[in-house]
Amino acid sequence: MSVHILAEARRCLNCSVPLCQSGCPIHTPIPKVIRTMLDGDPNEAGKILFENNPLTAICSLICDHEKQCEGHCVLGSKDMPVRFSDIENYLSTAYTSKASEGPVPRNGMRAAIIGSGPAGLTIAVVLARKGYQVTIFESRDQIGGVLRYGIPEFRLPKALLSEFEYHHLILKGIRIRPNTTIGAAISIEDLLSDGYKAIFVGTGMWQPNTLHIPGETLGNVHFGINYLYNPDSYHLGETINVIGAGNAAMDVCRTALRKGVRHVNCFSPNGKIAASRHEYDYAKLEGVKFFLNKKPIQIVDEGVIFDDIVEYADGTYETVPGSRRLYEADSTIISISQGPRSRLVGTTEGLQGNRRGLIAVDEYGRTSRDGVFACSDTVANASSVVEAVAQAKRVAYAMDAYMQGRRIGGLGWMKD
Repeated sequence: MSVHILAEARRCLNCSVPLCQSGCPIHTPIPKVIRTMLDGDPNEAGKILFENNPLTAICSLICDHEKQCEGHCVLGSKDMPVRFSDIENYLSTAYTSKASEGPVPRNGMRAAIIGSGPAGLTIAVVLARKGYQVTIFESRDQIGGVLRYGIPEFRLPKALLSEFEYHHLILKGIRIRPNTTIGAAISIEDLLSDGYKAIFVGTGMWQPNTLHIPGETLGNVHFGINYLYNPDSYHLGETINVIGAGNAAMDVCRTALRKGVRHVNCFSPNGKIAASRHEYDYAKLEGVKFFLNKKPIQIVDEGVIFDDIVEYADGTYETVPGSRRLYEADSTIISISQGPRSRLVGTTEGLQGNRRGLIAVDEYGRTSRDGVFACSDTVANASSVVEAVAQAKRVAYAMDAYMQGRRIGGLGWMKD
């Protein structure tokens, strides 16, 4: 075991009211994990992590720790917080490599998972633990969703997903159907008629949002989510403009630099960088230049024309007269979030959506169609991976209750 991991663990104060735990969206029992490791049982500590969060190894790398667990550590007020992300990564990756148990006894019921993003993977694992025969339907050739196709290799090694697939899906009897789009050749009705007792829809947000300005169809203009899917297929030139300043935009900027782009300019429409401080700091360190309060007006072959804006405390803004300027670049990448791209709302009888095309659900993920559940990016704005996992666990318990004939009462899970 690495000495620095032990040293970090020993810095934990074992608080009676652990703010680090309350700061975690999935309430990871951090003091318990650390105590278990220091007591000489790292495998049990890894098991505690995994049973609370099936994607713990992934979250240890990509969570916004400075705003969550580490940001709430009481040591951080006067000193450095305990680097729980390093501890979690060590324990979770070691545990995954040893997870070789087979599936639990089956209960005779099937559950379908449409989409293998963070929420779908979480629900698949939770239901498999309870004895359901789970099948994941993935429209792409490999599992992972945004984890594989939206987060670059330098932040999340794809080998980690392969290890997860083998140790936590295949060995546990979870079946995977790649290259299968539900809503095309196979419908939700087909799944129900084949005996799936409950269906989870987690198709993700793959439709890029647009700026609605002239020039977005030009040949040197691309969307961030498409670029991250396969950056090697793009020829961007030496200088690019990236419009947007969230975490995905930071991934675009840093990936482009690793793929040969020499100069990256990143533009925020307001006075803030939406990305985490950690991602912003690394992008700046690697040479990305940032421009704030820039409103894109038009994209042309030579670059992007922006107006400067002044933003006021009430959220309104106005354009600075005479500030319009062309920022030259060989290519432009638009990275301003995504929307849903799914046929299910329009092709499934009784499945209601809203005006944005998202599936309408209640607090437990139940849709208007009996037996069909959804959560995370399919029903709301894109959230972080750990928030998707937290939502997914709640939906998984609701699916279990539905298949077992229980209902959700005001005080918890109760029999009818």
